[in-house]
Amino acid sequence: MTHATSLPPSPLQPPSAMTVTIYHNPACGTSRNALAMIRQSGEDPEVIEYLETPPSRDTLRQLIAAMGIPTRDLLRRKDTPYDALGLDDPTLDDDALLDAMLAHPILINRPIVVTAKGAALCRPSERVLALLPHPVATFTKEDGEIVSSAGVAR
Repeated sequence: MTHATSLPPSPLQPPSAMTVTIYHNPACGTSRNALAMIRQSGEDPEVIEYLETPPSRDTLRQLIAAMGIPTRDLLRRKDTPYDALGLDDPTLDDDALLDAMLAHPILINRPIVVTAKGAALCRPSERVLALLPHPVATFTKEDGEIVSSAGVAR
């Protein structure tokens, strides 16, 4: 389960005005939908295309801690070398999983969104709405699904 938790001031989130950062893969529909929801909510996010500019080990650790998830929950299996690398082995520790993500950034699940309200792996993409101060009221995803910010815990 993915959680949005509060972040202390860190290199991930400046303590100043509301800043939105998205670790984005433009080839991913979920990531494109999350980015579009951020922009339609009036935010001008910092977009980090993490396949081109992968996060450091320290940044990955900070993101995982901020999201309150186990390292393993950040691994992406589909269309990655996950199986070939044997990453389903439960004896692999966090350092081994981080090593794999650093060597193969495609293993990092996306999109990760960081705001002053917290950080979350936004799968499904509408999870981003809980992180925004003024989320778009309704949004139509690329596949035609309509999502609403009504009832989103903020």
